[in-house]
Amino acid sequence: MTAFPMPPGARLRGRVEAMVLDSDALRGNPLGDPSRREVFVYLPPSYDGSRRFPVVMLLGPYGSDNRIFVQGRMWEPTTFERFDRLLAEGACDEAILVAPDGCTRWGGSQFLDAPAVGRYQTHLVDEVLPLVDARHRTIPRPEARAIVGRSSGGFGALRVALDRPGVFGAVGSHAGDGLFEVSLRPLFTPAAVALDRAGGLGAFLARVEAGGPREPGEFEALMMVASAAAYAPDRGSPFSEADLPFDRWGVPRPDVWAHVLEHDPVRRLEADPGAMRGLSTVYLDAGAGDEHGLQFAARRVAELLRARGAMVRHEEFPGGHRGTAGRYAVSLPHLVGALCRV
Repeated sequence: MTAFPMPPGARLRGRVEAMVLDSDALRGNPLGDPSRREVFVYLPPSYDGSRRFPVVMLLGPYGSDNRIFVQGRMWEPTTFERFDRLLAEGACDEAILVAPDGCTRWGGSQFLDAPAVGRYQTHLVDEVLPLVDARHRTIPRPEARAIVGRSSGGFGALRVALDRPGVFGAVGSHAGDGLFEVSLRPLFTPAAVALDRAGGLGAFLARVEAGGPREPGEFEALMMVASAAAYAPDRGSPFSEADLPFDRWGVPRPDVWAHVLEHDPVRRLEADPGAMRGLSTVYLDAGAGDEHGLQFAARRVAELLRARGAMVRHEEFPGGHRGTAGRYAVSLPHLVGALCRV
């Protein structure tokens, strides 16, 4: 465990530490991604080992690892800095923030246990959380834990709450992936065009892995590949073009698409009236102009959860899907305020 050097100019009253975890869950994963993962932990100003604190786990968006929380852009504070400022202003109660790494060579894992990608949800819940509880003065109970993320990280937060009830007491999702017919289905066309232009899935992946997506449609194509791999069934064979939910012309493959839809948080909630009932609070938001229609997904999740009596705070704000890291300044005080402190 070491102190993490924040960017030049960063001013924190608390401190950030980095832990390295050699993950059993990720060892030998199908994509050959590293099993050794760094976990960043923000400790609030009054943390001195004498008392315990609630924990908030932060999940990054697609196309980023956990360094997005500690290495901000020029003239823009990091998420840890934003939280530190909230504490200094008295706008939020203190908590420990935890930022694990769920990235893959294809840009993201969706934070799921997936045969074609790796056991990333197991990594979060069964490895990262116990390590944080063992090394820091946490309150190791569900009612003192929250999980929140943006975009794919918001999807991951919702899925952990759905798949692992009783681990977290509060959940937040900023424009989390959902309502796949609206948000994911329109990506079939640009993804198919990019794959065709590259000469197929294998050639496309070889090129973008060497230098990242560059041409129009390539980011969407890589995100579609990463998502499809995370949602692919266990066929006992490597992920291939046959596991994409569309053919080489961009036409949906009904059997594969049906399997992808089973992973939609909206469908999961519609199918299980008891899902997520045990949470103390849920925070949901999205930009009113979100380019992927994820404001509709957030509205539907809020509607379903309110109908079963959940305490939901749902907001829409001016803007689109990107550049929304500042929304943590809204969600974190709400989530931390809902957590027990003893």
